[in-house]
Amino acid sequence: MGTSSAPLAGVRIIESSMLGPAAITTSLADLGAEVIKIESPQGDYIRQMTWPIVEGVSLMHLHVNRGKRSLVLDLRTPEGVQTYLDLVRDADVVIEAMRPGGLERRGLGYDQLREVNPKIVFCTISGYGMTGPYAELPSHGVAYDVWAGLVKPETTEDGFAAIPEHPSMGIHAGPLFGALGVLAGVIKARATGEGCRLEVAQSDAAAAMDWYRSESWKAYERPESEVTGNASDGYVRRAPGTAGMRDGVRYQFYEASDGGHVLLQASEREFWENFCRGIDRPELFEANPGAKFADHAVGNVALRTQLKEIFLTRTAREWVDLGLEINVPIINVNTPQTLADDPQFQARFPWIPAERLGCEQQPSPIKYLDVEVPVPTKAPTVGQHTDEVLAEVLGYDAERIAALREAGALG
Repeated sequence: MGTSSAPLAGVRIIESSMLGPAAITTSLADLGAEVIKIESPQGDYIRQMTWPIVEGVSLMHLHVNRGKRSLVLDLRTPEGVQTYLDLVRDADVVIEAMRPGGLERRGLGYDQLREVNPKIVFCTISGYGMTGPYAELPSHGVAYDVWAGLVKPETTEDGFAAIPEHPSMGIHAGPLFGALGVLAGVIKARATGEGCRLEVAQSDAAAAMDWYRSESWKAYERPESEVTGNASDGYVRRAPGTAGMRDGVRYQFYEASDGGHVLLQASEREFWENFCRGIDRPELFEANPGAKFADHAVGNVALRTQLKEIFLTRTAREWVDLGLEINVPIINVNTPQTLADDPQFQARFPWIPAERLGCEQQPSPIKYLDVEVPVPTKAPTVGQHTDEVLAEVLGYDAERIAALREAGALG
C-alpha cells in the first residue's frame, strides 16, 4: 500500500498477470498505486522461473511483484467472476498481462467490465500483441529482442549457436510503455468519465526502443540526393544507426592504465578543445580542430593512435575525474557486476535491503524532490492478502468470505 502523499495514491489497479509482463505495474506500485494481483489457486509460476532462486523464490518474482497484494480467485466459478467484477467497480485500471483474450474467455472482457465501470482503463500486454501472424505464438523475453534485431547469435568454441549476454529490452520497455499508456488513459477517464482499451506488445517495444537503427536503414533507402551523412563527414553516409560509431576517434573507447576502459565523447569542438588543453596537448586541437558539431574524426588513424597512447597514462577513475574538472564527457566502462561499486550508482541507487524485499533490489529511478514515495513491500505469496483485500476493499464480512471459500471461489 502506498503513502497518502505518493504521486499515484488513490489509483487502484486490478492485475491479472503471468510471468514478466507483470512488470507493467511495478513502477506504478513504486509510485504509490494500489495494485491487487489476482491469481489462480495455483498461483503465478513466476516464483519458480529463471535464476537466481532466493530462499525458494525467484528474483524475478521478488522484483516485478514487489509492492503488490495477492488475492486468489478461481475464475472458473461464477462467484469468483462476480468478486472480480466487484473489484473492478471502483478500480481505475485492469491489467491483462498474459496472452490476449484470457479475461474475455472468463466473461471478464472489456465490454463486460465497462458495464460495471464505464471509466475503467483496460490494458493488455503480451508478447507479440493482439494482431498479426504471431499473435498466438508463445514466447519469452529474449524473443522480442531477437525478433527486433537487437541480439545476434554467437558461436561457441564447439561450433554451436549460443545466446550471448545481453541487456533485456522488450521485456522491460514493454511494461514501461504500457504504464505510460495506462496513466494517459486514467487521466482521460477522470476528465471525461470514459475509459479506454489499449494493448502493448513487448516485441513492438523492443523495436521502438531501437528506432534509430531501423529508421536509419529506412532513410538510406531514399536516394543520396535526398538523404546524406553529416556535414562533419562531408555528407558521406556512415553506416546506419550506431554502427556508424565503430570507426570514430573523438567518440570512442580507450583503454586506461589500470586495464579498464573509458568512453570519450568529444564530438563537439568545444569539448574536444577542452580535452586537448586539459591534458596540455593544445597542438592536437590545432592540428585537428574538426567541425563544430558531431565530428567523430572518423578514420583518423594517426589521431586515434595518439589518443590510445594518451589514455594509457591514467586510470579510468582519473580520466572521469579529469572530465569533471575540464568539462569533457568521459565515462568509465562498467559491467553489471562492477556497476554497484561505481560512486555514481552508489549515490543515486541505494539498494533496498534484502530484509525488506527478500533480496537486494534497486529502487525506482524516478526521484521526486518534494513528494514522498513508499518503500516497496515484499512480493506476495499466493493469496497472501485474499481476506484482507476482500474485507478492506470490498467490505465483505467474515461470513461472506467464508461462503466464497466454501463455494471454491477462493481456491
